[in-house]
Amino acid sequence: MNLFKSFKNLVIGRAKNYSDKHLFHKGSLIAMFAWVGLGADPVSSSCYGPESVFLALGEHTYLSLFVALAVIVTIVIICMSYSQIIEEFRTGGGGYLVASKLLSPNVGMVSGCALIVDYVLTIATSVAAGADAVFSLLPPHWHTHKTVFAVAGVIFLTLINLRGVKESVMIWVPVFGLFIVTHVFAIIYGVSVHAGEMAAIANGVSADAHATYNQVGLWGMLAIMLRAYSLGAGTYTGIEAVSNGLPILREPRVRTGKRTMIYMGVTLGFLVGGLLLTYLLYRVQPVDGKTLNAVLFEHITATWPATAAKIFIIAALSSAAFLLFIAAETGFLDGPRVMANMAIDRWLPTRFASLSDRLVTQNGVLLMGVATLLVLILCGAAVDTLIVLYSINVFITFSLSQLGMVRHWWLNRAKEPKWKSKLLINGLGLILTSGILVSLCVFKFFQGGWITLVVTGIIAAGAVWVKRHYQQTQKQLARLNDLVTSTTANDASAESKPMPAVIPSARTAVFLVNGYNGLGLHTLFAVSRMFPKIYQNFVFVQVGVLDAGTFKGADEVENLREHSRREVERYVNYMGRHGHYAESHFALGTDIADEATKLCEKIAEKFPQAQFFAGQLIFKDESLLTRLLHNHTVFELQRRLYRTGHAMLILPIKA
Repeated sequence: MNLFKSFKNLVIGRAKNYSDKHLFHKGSLIAMFAWVGLGADPVSSSCYGPESVFLALGEHTYLSLFVALAVIVTIVIICMSYSQIIEEFRTGGGGYLVASKLLSPNVGMVSGCALIVDYVLTIATSVAAGADAVFSLLPPHWHTHKTVFAVAGVIFLTLINLRGVKESVMIWVPVFGLFIVTHVFAIIYGVSVHAGEMAAIANGVSADAHATYNQVGLWGMLAIMLRAYSLGAGTYTGIEAVSNGLPILREPRVRTGKRTMIYMGVTLGFLVGGLLLTYLLYRVQPVDGKTLNAVLFEHITATWPATAAKIFIIAALSSAAFLLFIAAETGFLDGPRVMANMAIDRWLPTRFASLSDRLVTQNGVLLMGVATLLVLILCGAAVDTLIVLYSINVFITFSLSQLGMVRHWWLNRAKEPKWKSKLLINGLGLILTSGILVSLCVFKFFQGGWITLVVTGIIAAGAVWVKRHYQQTQKQLARLNDLVTSTTANDASAESKPMPAVIPSARTAVFLVNGYNGLGLHTLFAVSRMFPKIYQNFVFVQVGVLDAGTFKGADEVENLREHSRREVERYVNYMGRHGHYAESHFALGTDIADEATKLCEKIAEKFPQAQFFAGQLIFKDESLLTRLLHNHTVFELQRRLYRTGHAMLILPIKA
């Protein structure tokens, strides 16, 4: 065990001290770092988005400037609409939460499932595109190892994300900076060198538009541009990441989030428009085994000294390759967060809301990593295949979020003085995102896009089943909560007795509880019936669980601490009023078994004749699914206490 712990500390890192008041400040991201961690996904799309647009136009390449203008306008509108979401949802307004609160929980669930699939595909597409960029620098006979390289990349990303948010972002800052510098320089240099050709470009655009109009008519020309616009929709993916990731941003979070959104939008718009323009200026043509950006950089440096040209190309392409790996961070940062929010609402197993001792939603990170590995292996890390699957789901979430905000402004028009301008922004966002969604489904559905929709539907069906299971369980447990009402009523009418002095050597019953509820009271009363007048001391133990729902700031941690203290103290007050000695112990932690074991060992030192008790929900038809959906921590705690020579009795409670 010590060897495993040492290895874990080496690879993932030591446990964080959640009692540190400065922990949230230390672990949060300023706008610059959020730009790297959350903005890398949309910024990295400049490695393949403009290329997708350019190639989709075929011989009508000059029409790419019209598409570029439409893309830039779309970026501006989406960024503005998500800035409004950030203002309204100050603790995090991802697509799941927005749709859940402003439309309905069921619509939110669909949005959340779509986001989960999208983030898996974000990681897979980014890593595969990064592998393509790396291997474009290597000899062709090495290309057979690309899938293995991509798989290794996903494993590496999974491990660093298990270390923590800030740790997983900081190592990429130099690479991100190098990418921005090289690509911005290439665009500015390329446009400056060919500044005298702008008139020719304008004439080319005019001639291409007239020729296309004469060939296929106005609607045909619009269809060609719409197809290119839609196939370049990967450009917009990741813009929503800032609103999803608001909880990890530095206070004041709204200002940091909006600043990050500005950095992201300006960078993305400049890169997309600039690259499409320089493609035209240098008359770039596709070359097998190379990205259009690689071809462009070769053209730009063709007149440079050989050494300088080689250094620049390697720096630009290698930074692009690794930026695509950074882009996968969006999936690892926000995917587990969406899963945690859905788990808190019982759409997914509650274990996805659990935190590791590094304060990371570990189960979500691992699931994202495993799912991505399966996708990469099944697709052979082929970017063209992944792009077909990609983008559809994020526009489901985009559209639902914008629809929710439109509905919000309309319903609150009497309270919000600027409701018309805000509704207009989200309304334009709704029109654009839903339009792109429809066109994506049309153009990608029979190419394989249907697979994404089917997988999303399967996950949604599973979420409905999980929700119903938890609801049924809650109804069955509701009868136990009648004990709380009855004991409170009886105590109000009964005469209280003084609490006797503690006798440490006397028999002591120690109860592991989770709040003052029917489950805990049922266990207490069952022990009293089974062992009448045996125990003189009663000790109650509770561990406040730090999970994604409670670990949102220092105030929330303190509230959890106070809540845990009050809940366990209610048992002490109840037993004291009935003439029994009682005391309470509580702790906070991410691992209930660890914290409870520490408390139990301290109690056993004080009370040598301590006997430990806990209640456990038991299902008539126990299965792997029920074990996945419910907490079985008491069995782990029982094993640990047995190893130290302490007895623990688990009382079953049928669900």
